[in-house]
Amino acid sequence: MLTLPAIRQRLADHTPDLYTAPFRHAAVALVLRGAGDGVEMLIMRRARHNDDPWSGDLSFPGGKVETDDASAQAAAERETREEIGLDLRSADYLGQIDDLTGTQLPVCVSCFVYAVSPSSALQLNHEMTDYWWLPLESFHEIHRHGVQTFPTRSRNSLQPVIDLISDAPVLWGITYRLIESFFALLDTPLPRQRKSI
Repeated sequence: MLTLPAIRQRLADHTPDLYTAPFRHAAVALVLRGAGDGVEMLIMRRARHNDDPWSGDLSFPGGKVETDDASAQAAAERETREEIGLDLRSADYLGQIDDLTGTQLPVCVSCFVYAVSPSSALQLNHEMTDYWWLPLESFHEIHRHGVQTFPTRSRNSLQPVIDLISDAPVLWGITYRLIESFFALLDTPLPRQRKSI
């Protein structure tokens, strides 16, 4: 079972790979909290908007790094305050995982990991519709893993997914890849399944 002290130590020992890319830079927060003897991860559902390529998807809080943000981490913290009313400036910052670049869109995503109090309250703005605190163990339940076909700009693409929440979309795309990178860093890689979901 993963614990917050073990996660903190592993992230403290990790030097993230960072990208300097000539295209859009986004930043997100991977938020954890203690839950009994275990740890839970915060997953959001984005509201549906025609101009949002991740409309309706499961995600982390976050968004575009603006020119007046002091850093990508400051952008992740600002976006989290705006989207879910959670001030990460007073949270326990655990570290950063490796940057990722988009496979379909020209974007670089930086991901910063925090631990918050179990009593932290969330207040969603218009950009988010739902949220869930999910035990880390649920991400490793093999029956939740599979593949699904998604339309892309040039062709349909078969992508790995996790079916985490009843009556919600599967988790896929950049958020899946960030979670995959997070668990790989902790030496607890996600299972892979080829079944269709």
